[in-house]
Amino acid sequence: MYPGDAAVIGLDEPAVVMTATGATRTWGELDDRSNRLAQYWYSLGLRPGDHVALFMENVIEFPEVCWAADRSGLYFTPINSHLTAAEVNYILGDCGAVSLVTTSTKAEIAVEASAGLTKLKSILAIGGASGCLDYDATLAASSNHKIELETAGAPMMYSSGTTGVPKGVIRPLVERSPGEVVGIGLALKMAFGGHQGMRYLSPAPMYHSAPLTFLLGTHRLGGTVYVMDRFDAEAALRAIETYQITHSQWVPTMFSRMLKLPDDVRNSFDLSSHKFAVHGAAPCPVPLKRQMIEWWGPNIWEYYAGTEGPGSTVVNSEDWLRKPGTVGQCAGGVIHILDEEGNEVPVGESGTIFFESPTASGFRYHGDDSKTQSAKSAHGWATMGDVGYVDDEGFLFLTDRKSFMIISGGVNIYPQEAENVLTMHPSVADVGVFGIPHEDMGESVHAVVQVAEGIEASPALADVLMEYCRGQLAKIKCPTSLSFQTELPRLATGKLYKKQMRDEYLATLPSSK
Repeated sequence: MYPGDAAVIGLDEPAVVMTATGATRTWGELDDRSNRLAQYWYSLGLRPGDHVALFMENVIEFPEVCWAADRSGLYFTPINSHLTAAEVNYILGDCGAVSLVTTSTKAEIAVEASAGLTKLKSILAIGGASGCLDYDATLAASSNHKIELETAGAPMMYSSGTTGVPKGVIRPLVERSPGEVVGIGLALKMAFGGHQGMRYLSPAPMYHSAPLTFLLGTHRLGGTVYVMDRFDAEAALRAIETYQITHSQWVPTMFSRMLKLPDDVRNSFDLSSHKFAVHGAAPCPVPLKRQMIEWWGPNIWEYYAGTEGPGSTVVNSEDWLRKPGTVGQCAGGVIHILDEEGNEVPVGESGTIFFESPTASGFRYHGDDSKTQSAKSAHGWATMGDVGYVDDEGFLFLTDRKSFMIISGGVNIYPQEAENVLTMHPSVADVGVFGIPHEDMGESVHAVVQVAEGIEASPALADVLMEYCRGQLAKIKCPTSLSFQTELPRLATGKLYKKQMRDEYLATLPSSK
């Protein structure tokens, strides 16, 4: 199902609702507006396989821009709304966007980012802005007839750039109806009880892969998407009660912030409508998830997947409680754990995670053949660069990102273990762990901590936190040094800019000056 099928649901039924204001787009409006934008792009000469981009916050127009591209057979790239003009310029140039849609608040950056991009023919600004076409006026002037050929497009997402320059992940377009239930839409239906009339809460930025695909998947099933303009712990709980939310998708930092609300606030909302709470995108510490299940009950599901889409796993609350820390069993295909030589390792032994599946060989990193090849095994299996192991029942456990691994004295150390311990200390609001150069050991383990509200950072607290970690992990896995930062550079999607953190810390050391 897609906006063009709106009559099946009811043209006046809500398709998108902004939770803070109650502003609504009906299915009829979503169909009309996305079609008019599709017509505008068609008038520019865009045809299936061409490229457009979005640079905007969580606004009510976001879904209609995506649907306009998807029903036109276009690739569309949502760009992180917090990026600088130079960063936006890189992505626009790399993906070859012909048209960009932005908002009045982001227009100045968008116009600056367009410099030197000969392929970019137009910038449309929601709310209007200097140097841009007015979005609503452009739609009003466009035809309300369907374009000649409606065929499915696809998102072309860019990596967050947490360890280097962002890379676009692209797949060949497949000739099919824009409304065909695929990908996350199929997972919503088969694993998470998705159905026509479902009410899905989207608390995260829609420019990120999971919120975007959950949005489109919900619409394909005929559900309503309720969008938070920004995440707020108390407001999220209020939205579940107010809008009788049935489904939602989260990252662990959101769980942490909701759990840290005062008990009387947390327990004042009626969450009985909430049947499926799905989380992923970042590792979830075992104690944190256990507390969430105790609070919300067994409606919490976890998935492991990535923008590349070679495969995925899923686990419900019951299986997770049997096997704390697992991200589940393979949802389609086979998991292979390989060593550095490409050989499969025994059950229970860690290695790089590869998926053998129908989708494993399809993706590529745009403009980077060497990176594409490095993500594929000799067998045609594909990896997202994570390290982990499977147990004797086929449940996958993640160790960490391969690129984050610390090698100290020849021993492989995965920062996630120390992060999972430290994040549960009541004095810690956020933490990142990485390796720093060490003359004898090669690297040593360093932690950067954002203290909880009301806590004062001090050398004494650093000692307390390092001792706390040593009380729960082998000494070699724990930080040998610890510093404090007002706020860590974490994406709203839950991912840390670890390269930025490490570079900033190293710049403070005497040897770097």
